[in-house]
Amino acid sequence: MASADVQILRDAYDAFNRGDIPAVLEAMDSDIEWNEPGGGRAPAGSFRGTQSVANDVFATVPENFDEFSARPDRYFEAFNDHVIVVGEFHAKPKGGGAMTAPFAHVWQMRNGKASRFHNYVDAAAWGPGWGG
Repeated sequence: MASADVQILRDAYDAFNRGDIPAVLEAMDSDIEWNEPGGGRAPAGSFRGTQSVANDVFATVPENFDEFSARPDRYFEAFNDHVIVVGEFHAKPKGGGAMTAPFAHVWQMRNGKASRFHNYVDAAAWGPGWGG
């Protein structure tokens, strides 16, 4: 794995935070396996393919939040073809208040595309932020 994978993910987080979802999806394999922990009204379980990620995961964000960003602090190239990203989600739920939830994202890369994703997040902050 080359640092090119890290740059692909840096660009994807930047695109997500500016609301450019097509650019985020372009960084993914069309058959990506995307895993979410759930909590509150947050998506839960495994989602397969970029259309499912767009419709079943990303589309839920503006339904629940006035503002939402994923702010990576560190990128780690890990075993084989994995990149681990550590940071925090920052959000303003539609009902008011604020959410800050630390995360660790584990990405598996294949041929310059994200093929698998796991969202590990601080449940004590994440669930209530999603109305739980």
